Amino acid sequence: MRILVVGSGGREHALVWKIAQSKLVDKIFCAPGNGGISQIAECIDIKADDDCGLREFALKEKIGLTVVGPEVALSIGIADLFEKSGLKIFGPCQQAARLEASKIFSKELMAKYKVPTAKFQIFDNPYSARKYIEEIGVPCVIKADGLAAGKGVVVAQSVDEAKEAVTSMMENKIFGYAGEKIIIEECLTGQEVSILVITDSKEVVALATSQDHKRVFDNDQGPNTGGMGAYSPAPVVTPGILEEIKEKIIYRTIDGLAKEGIGYRGVLYAGIMLTKEGPKTLEFNVRFGDPETEAILPRLKSDLVEVMLATVEGKLNKIRALEWDSRPCVCVVCASKGYPGDYPKEKEIIGLDEVTKMKDLVVFHAGTKKSGNKILTNGGRVLGVTGLGNTIQDAISRTYSAVEKINFEGMHYRRDIAAKATK
Repeated sequence: MRILVVGSGGREHALVWKIAQSKLVDKIFCAPGNGGISQIAECIDIKADDDCGLREFALKEKIGLTVVGPEVALSIGIADLFEKSGLKIFGPCQQAARLEASKIFSKELMAKYKVPTAKFQIFDNPYSARKYIEEIGVPCVIKADGLAAGKGVVVAQSVDEAKEAVTSMMENKIFGYAGEKIIIEECLTGQEVSILVITDSKEVVALATSQDHKRVFDNDQGPNTGGMGAYSPAPVVTPGILEEIKEKIIYRTIDGLAKEGIGYRGVLYAGIMLTKEGPKTLEFNVRFGDPETEAILPRLKSDLVEVMLATVEGKLNKIRALEWDSRPCVCVVCASKGYPGDYPKEKEIIGLDEVTKMKDLVVFHAGTKKSGNKILTNGGRVLGVTGLGNTIQDAISRTYSAVEKINFEGMHYRRDIAAKATK
């Protein structure tokens, strides 16, 4: 079978890496790919949001399965387009993708079907939003309605900070039309975890639990990013808590979508806060998490392609429980100086050859490109250095020992990834 993976980040590198291990696969293409992906797949110069270009390529190359990484492609309806052309694609339809593309749609669905989440109010007027902030006080959370590359959420600790977030989103339009409407919600406290499941609208198969690190600096300081590292499993998610999350959040959401006439086939990612009142939903994503995927897939022993095909064909009930490596996995993101703000590009990365020789260690490329024999930086999050260990501390030590062998000008990384799991 010929596989097409859509996207260019660390998540897509991890997907290509795992898909390449399947006995069902003859050849992998990736559009547009990156410097690391090019070493195991043929990279195609088609942008991830060029759904028509991707469809034509898939038809021409007789692609047996397309796997979509980024949310933007799903939000514009690539799954609908491919299915109309008789092409198999792993990822939800455009209507289902609104779970991530519109936080308002997501919150209203949760409210309707009693999915636990934070109390919220919706605003399309910045003056009303600022007045509401004065009434409720802080801390509070301000969210842009639309897609903002993981940066459209501000957890405000002061009234001024909250008002500034409203102004930036709604008046200065830092996220474009994505900030025309916003949500202001209560600030939940507890530990945040990532729960990813694969579903064909009828059956649900849970992936290994994980925990992301959103803030750019150690001790969860600084602005939110797309993710500075992750680890799997998350010890804080006990079997009992996982069952509660599945029953009250995952199943209610999938059933709620079905009642609205919306089928869901693909990965459903729930960002969960474990509060004193129980698990509550922070957000939904309609694709594999990044960098959670880089920490989860190295632990997966089962054939991912088999699971994806069963999902697309509505036969997930034929998949037995997934098999997992019991060892913990840690992923540390190496980012460019200035990220999540402006950052330089085309800085040479050194040390990769030495790291690739290390046991139980893989480097997933995120923002890189190949130039001759060199690998250069080409994004904010550049690499996801990922290691397995017999214990979580062993995995942390192995991963950071690899990180220390890598260097590029201005390289920045957190030094406390997975520290929560050791406590």
